[in-house]
Amino acid sequence: MRRFLGLRWLTIALIMMGALVNFLSRQTLSIAAPTVIANLHITTQQYGWITSAFQGGIMLQPVVGYIIDILGVKSGFALFAFLWSVICMAHGLATNWQILAGLRGLLGFAEGAFSPGGLKVVSEWFPAKERGLAGGLYNIGPSLGSMIAPPLVAWAILNYSWQASFVIVGLISLVWVALWLAFYRPVLTHPALSDKERDYILSGQEGFLQGQDTKPPILSILSRRNFWGIALPRFLTDPTWGMLSFWVPLYLTTVRHFDLKAIALYAWMPFLAADLGCIFGPAIVLFLQKRGLDLIDARRGAFTVGALMMIGVAFTGVVKDPMVAVALISLAGFAHQTLSVTMITMATDLFPRNEVGTVAGMAGTCANLGILIFTFALGQRVDQIGYTPVFVVLAVLDILAAIVAWTVIRKPANV
Repeated sequence: MRRFLGLRWLTIALIMMGALVNFLSRQTLSIAAPTVIANLHITTQQYGWITSAFQGGIMLQPVVGYIIDILGVKSGFALFAFLWSVICMAHGLATNWQILAGLRGLLGFAEGAFSPGGLKVVSEWFPAKERGLAGGLYNIGPSLGSMIAPPLVAWAILNYSWQASFVIVGLISLVWVALWLAFYRPVLTHPALSDKERDYILSGQEGFLQGQDTKPPILSILSRRNFWGIALPRFLTDPTWGMLSFWVPLYLTTVRHFDLKAIALYAWMPFLAADLGCIFGPAIVLFLQKRGLDLIDARRGAFTVGALMMIGVAFTGVVKDPMVAVALISLAGFAHQTLSVTMITMATDLFPRNEVGTVAGMAGTCANLGILIFTFALGQRVDQIGYTPVFVVLAVLDILAAIVAWTVIRKPANV
């Protein structure tokens, strides 16, 4: 029991809070979208450009990850968290879709710190056997932030204005920046970390993953099979998260005829389900390991379970009852996080610590390229084709991703 009361778990709680405010700020627009679209006279096609601008910015994640690898996770994460807080508040100044698109692009760039920064903390603070659980816990943050966004943003709009919602969320992010700077320290220098816990962390990390304090070799990473074994599945599966993050409130408004209060009541449910998926994925990994599978195969097994669950999501567009549609969208959140957290965490199993931030950033670029293509195509065509084929495509992409994970990734020699 003492192992679960250590400082490393308080550290992962702090990074989970960072992920929470990160996704709270990026989710604010999707909840406010019906109001913003009406007030600024934005078309569906222009909204597609706005969401694509965010994805274009976040595709620069390798730059963000590289900076975090060079500056260190404390300074790097603080820098980008401060930037996304200020940019979020600046959304309230937008007077047309072009300005809003520019701000979304800047926000995407700053918020690209979430994945490389969080994974770097996991790789430095946890032994191998605990990284899956730690990764699952910090990946609860995005779902929590997305879950809090509907009631918080709806409250701000109904009581103040849509502009005020962005300012409130930005201020919340700034509070987290202060907490991060006050409490985070590296494993080797943290004054409150006991020698016993420090030895437990360091002795449980694979020797081949320790790496050196050198700049990560970007071209070398791109030439490795295992990088593409992580990046391609993320490219194929992250459009599901793009759908949940950017389009579900509009879908519920235009197709299921929800008003703002109904969105506040129901739009958080897929993200609660996603929180459960963040724990379910690591639990499957542990279950499979206890039955003889090695770590890499156990992660691929959990990924496959999540992909198979996405088959049910394909029927979202054809069900008649709006509550059944919400349930199936919630299944999408659960399934996606079940598979996503296992694939994201796998970077810490296959690459040295000095490369984790850069690997996560480059894999994140592939993931966000998938979302960019998806959101752009959806914005251009959804008025003509509707949402029904979209849910089918999401399910098919996840099955393809599972096939890639099993055929491309190669286990390290000592596994």
